[in-house]
Amino acid sequence: MTAESHASETSTPIDLPVLPLDDEVVLPGMVVPLDLSDAEVRAAVEAAQAVARPGSGKPEVLLVPRIDGNYTGTGVLGTVEQVGRLSDGDPGALIRARDRVRIGAGTSGPGNALWVEGTRIDVSLPDPLPGSAAELAKEYKALATSWLKKRGAWQVVDRVQQIEDISALADNSGYSPFLTTAQKVQLLETVDAVARLKLAIQWLGEHLAEQDVAESIAKDVQEGVDKQQREFLLRRQLDAVRKELSELNGEAGSGADDPDDYRARVEAADLPAHVREAALKEVEKLERSSDQSPEGSWIRTWLDTVLELPWTERTEDAYDIRGAQEILDAEHAGLQDVKERITEYLAVRKRRAGRGLGVVGGRRGGAVLALVGPPGVGKTSLGESVAHAMGRKFVRVALGGVRDEAEIRGHRRTYVGALPGRIVRAVKEAGSMNPVVLLDEIDKVGSDFRGDPAAALLEVLDPAQNHTFRDHYLEVELDLSDVVFLATANVVESIPEALLDRMELVTLDGYTEDEKVVIARDHLLPRQLERAGLEEDEVGLDESALRKLAGEYTREAGVRNLERAVARLLRKVAAQHELGERELPSTVTEHDLRGLIGRPHHVPESAQEPAERRTAVPGVATGLAVTGAGGDVLFVEASLADPETGASGLTLTGQLGDVMKESAQIALSFLRSHGAELELPVADLKDRGVHIHFPAGAVPKDGPSAGITLTTALASLLSGRLVRTDVAMTGEVSLTGRVLPIGGLKQKLLAAHRAGITTVVIPQRNEADLDDVPAEVLDTLEVHPVTDVRQVLEIALAPASARAARDRLPAAA
Repeated sequence: MTAESHASETSTPIDLPVLPLDDEVVLPGMVVPLDLSDAEVRAAVEAAQAVARPGSGKPEVLLVPRIDGNYTGTGVLGTVEQVGRLSDGDPGALIRARDRVRIGAGTSGPGNALWVEGTRIDVSLPDPLPGSAAELAKEYKALATSWLKKRGAWQVVDRVQQIEDISALADNSGYSPFLTTAQKVQLLETVDAVARLKLAIQWLGEHLAEQDVAESIAKDVQEGVDKQQREFLLRRQLDAVRKELSELNGEAGSGADDPDDYRARVEAADLPAHVREAALKEVEKLERSSDQSPEGSWIRTWLDTVLELPWTERTEDAYDIRGAQEILDAEHAGLQDVKERITEYLAVRKRRAGRGLGVVGGRRGGAVLALVGPPGVGKTSLGESVAHAMGRKFVRVALGGVRDEAEIRGHRRTYVGALPGRIVRAVKEAGSMNPVVLLDEIDKVGSDFRGDPAAALLEVLDPAQNHTFRDHYLEVELDLSDVVFLATANVVESIPEALLDRMELVTLDGYTEDEKVVIARDHLLPRQLERAGLEEDEVGLDESALRKLAGEYTREAGVRNLERAVARLLRKVAAQHELGERELPSTVTEHDLRGLIGRPHHVPESAQEPAERRTAVPGVATGLAVTGAGGDVLFVEASLADPETGASGLTLTGQLGDVMKESAQIALSFLRSHGAELELPVADLKDRGVHIHFPAGAVPKDGPSAGITLTTALASLLSGRLVRTDVAMTGEVSLTGRVLPIGGLKQKLLAAHRAGITTVVIPQRNEADLDDVPAEVLDTLEVHPVTDVRQVLEIALAPASARAARDRLPAAA
């Protein structure tokens, strides 16, 4: 209730049949047609007609909303104005809603309808209306008129303007299609006419505001579309005007992005026939596409890439074979295998060119060399020397960590940010079709869900196929047969077999100490003098200092750490000079090294005191191994458990692989079965546990080549005889004691040489591999090829008396 209106309920109840309205609401004053084919509607109308007396008035029903199966507490009294046919031919009734009715208890009545007892709600309004109610009525009529005009319902506008009763005006909003069922129920149950009118004004205003926002958005969108269409039309007209002007002046198109300009550039470029044909097709597509089309930008980028490639550019090879050999010798010490291979390649190309055999069947027979070796031996820098010797351009392609196949073959042009692959970009960067391309770290290429880059390299590195290499971005054939590919890797096992089959393998096993001294004197020292700001005549390193740096301060296959040691030494000299502690010029000798850069980090076993030697107790032997960093010295330690501990069996530690574990089992089994023959107390192996350890436990180790080292360590432990300090060995052992061949002999002998070992035991079947070992290394080593492990024990174990053996055994245990 408000102060502006008063609602009351009549005291006389009326019995009416219920006409349910499913999810629909009818307000007083509304006239609605209802379908009599619905059983409940027909039952209510027929029940109303049955009780209506002739001459007493029209049949009456109670219109009650039924929301989700529940009836509301308020309904509307409706009179059946007419019964007949609807527009679709179905039977129907026209009902006029009149007054609100408060629904009471159910009652009985004729027919199948539900009868209830209701009380009519009467709303009385003061006359005249208060000013606030009149203002509300005026506001509602203005809003309704605005909304009806937007919908084009001009006839309804006049009818709304003629309504004076505010209750009827508020109920008139029931015709609004934008009101929800819940809102209409709220209007029905709101008895106060003024409050009902306020609700109608609020909802109608909100709806008009939403319409205004929607119309504003639609208007902005339409204006944007019109602007684009207008811009497209104007640009077409501008293109037509430019074309007419260029024809009048006899000039080509002036715009850099003009399709005519691209056509002229393609026709003027020196392109192969198949490339020209593909480029002209793309120009035709560009001419047909609009400026706003994304395809246009793709085509322009593709054409720019094609036009920038050096399709017909080639550098002339320098066929001065002796001069090329001198360049290689001057820039790299050692590496004779690689130098000989490059010299052979140049000599063959020179003879083929001289006889007119440069191209046979579209193929030029480009070389593909794989340089495999430990870090720091000069694999990457060798590529630049090869290009220098051949007089070609050099490009380096880093493949370490590449996991996407598209990095090699390129992306499809439809992808955003698509680029050609690294091979095409390398040729483009070189500016010629026959550069030297270095594929660096090819063993570090990985694969995942984006593909396998190593598989994409198969076509690139196959001399029988790469004359028709097809990049996914270019989609035209690119001739790579005249490119010299050099691949570098640290571990050959990491390269896929199919890829390795397409390359010529050249192994770089590392440098000898003499070669390191030459490299340091001729290459490293001049470079580091310049970086330290020193002149060549200011600081000198004599050969003894360089040899000690290479042998005792650094122990590696390459020369990276050696260069760092030289750089540190020169920095120290420069700092002392600036502090006034050293006069220049100065020469650094081996006696100055300890004061400048500290103590040596690697002392040869042969130079240590007996008490400090690793093999100073029984059960320790020296082996040779190959790692990713080159050859290395590997120690094997064995011990027997105390009988009182009750330990038994074989224990292996040092992060060993399955093959190395099997080698230890084989060595132990051999000694158990041949202990009596070798005069060893093998009875101890039955009741006491054997523990074998490989130091540097954090480094994974595997392979069969430690077989004879394991056997020697166990034999030394059981016999109490020491293993000679100057002896190192490598070889696989069988259950019968045969010594089988191994790999990496050159790298292992270089490691033995660096460690100061003087005697090496190798399998006899590896004796032919000694031809690859530098002569200066063989001159310092006493190599013993053997076929049986008994020979190994005779060479490696130092002689000892029986009593000495008995005295040592408990200590070893």
